[in-house]
Amino acid sequence: MKLLKEKIISEGIAVNENILKVDGFINHLVDPILMAKIGEEFGTHFANQGITKIVTVESSGIAPALMTAYTMGLPMIILKKEPSKALNQNLYQTVVTSYTKGTSYELTMSQNYISQDDHVLIIDDFLANGETATGAIRLIRKAHATIAGLGVLIEKSFQPGREKLDQQGVHVHALARISKLAENVIEFIPDENE
Repeated sequence: MKLLKEKIISEGIAVNENILKVDGFINHLVDPILMAKIGEEFGTHFANQGITKIVTVESSGIAPALMTAYTMGLPMIILKKEPSKALNQNLYQTVVTSYTKGTSYELTMSQNYISQDDHVLIIDDFLANGETATGAIRLIRKAHATIAGLGVLIEKSFQPGREKLDQQGVHVHALARISKLAENVIEFIPDENE
């Protein structure tokens, strides 16, 4: 997606071979025009696939997932990274290890908002090692729902995330695929239509 790549080049900060800061338009300060275009892109790509729900993991995936849900006219489920102290019954739970933070957390989803009849599209900001996406897939499968695919804004293609998801039979649609990341260096895999 040309607009997203332009934003990454102009406003992203390549800290090192693993870290790309995009907090000025995706994570902390959110560009609503960009998010609307991202929602339209995912909505078009995943149209007519019988999707019934959009799922994301808090918090950086919420804005693009909400715009995708809006575009597709579907409800959105937010997977929580910590179980609620008050509302901890009727939850699907799994443990996910964050590559970026080097910590593990419990990912939860309410059983009340998903069923075996759902066909789910997962939206997330980054795909690197695929741990977050795999955790979300585990929760969705615990509900016996099916996975339509994963829409991701930025894929670090030099890390094993896509391969892990391919092995699970999950279709991945990435809007910006980074082939190389280093201090002050960002290189993309060209889109087929570029």
